[in-house]
Amino acid sequence: MTVEHPSERLVGRYARGQVDIPADEVWAVESHLESCAACRARLADVVEGSTAALVDVVWADLEPHLLPRPRRRRHLPRVLAAWITPAMVPWLAMTTMVALLAFAFDRFSQSPDQISLVLLVAPVLPVLGVAASWAKSLDPMHEIVASTPRSGLYLLLRRTVAVLLVVIPTLVAISGWDSAVALWLLPCLAFTTATLALGGLVGITRAAVGLIAVWVAVIVAPTVVLAQPPFVLHENGLPVWGALFVLGALVVVARRSAYTDLGARR
Repeated sequence: MTVEHPSERLVGRYARGQVDIPADEVWAVESHLESCAACRARLADVVEGSTAALVDVVWADLEPHLLPRPRRRRHLPRVLAAWITPAMVPWLAMTTMVALLAFAFDRFSQSPDQISLVLLVAPVLPVLGVAASWAKSLDPMHEIVASTPRSGLYLLLRRTVAVLLVVIPTLVAISGWDSAVALWLLPCLAFTTATLALGGLVGITRAAVGLIAVWVAVIVAPTVVLAQPPFVLHENGLPVWGALFVLGALVVVARRSAYTDLGARR
């Protein structure tokens, strides 16, 4: 039995969805296509050609509106991009500026009993950068980042290390490397791990803001008002700061799965 295949014209009209094809012809074409691979291939070619032509027409109309004049984009070097995000750069610059302003205030202060402002702000300086490095509202790529295999604690620690590599050398450069470094270095590390540990519960940004607010209200403000050295930044308190640093690190490791949740980026 000779099988009659639909004509090219009929296949084309069917592919374009023309409504003037008689119902019996539509039924015959659809019934034939179910059993004829050759005609299904012909239909696919027609549909592909029609779709490509339609896309070309639509793109020609939309292209002038969708493609503005190209501008030069500034990208981070590949090495830096593996450790920081563009959103972190202004925050790191601001952190460095705060440290320099504190140093300038200490340097040009006329009062011999003036409390070191660098010592007061040093413990919480990295917290600003850590908050910016893991803030959902500041990183427009947070959903893409969250879907990568190395997202979570691994990426968070890389960005935290990048913050410390900026903050700690800056503080060392302006304050000098001597026995007093430990007075701000251990609190600095303790606040960093505390931010990460609390961040797994309430979000990194909220943890950072909360810790900074507590530090300013409980330590910085009374120290400035009373003009007395802060009791927590003393050599006798170094073992406590060391214990807080270790405790924070242990909590971060124990709750490492919490940092894969988008809620930890708040």
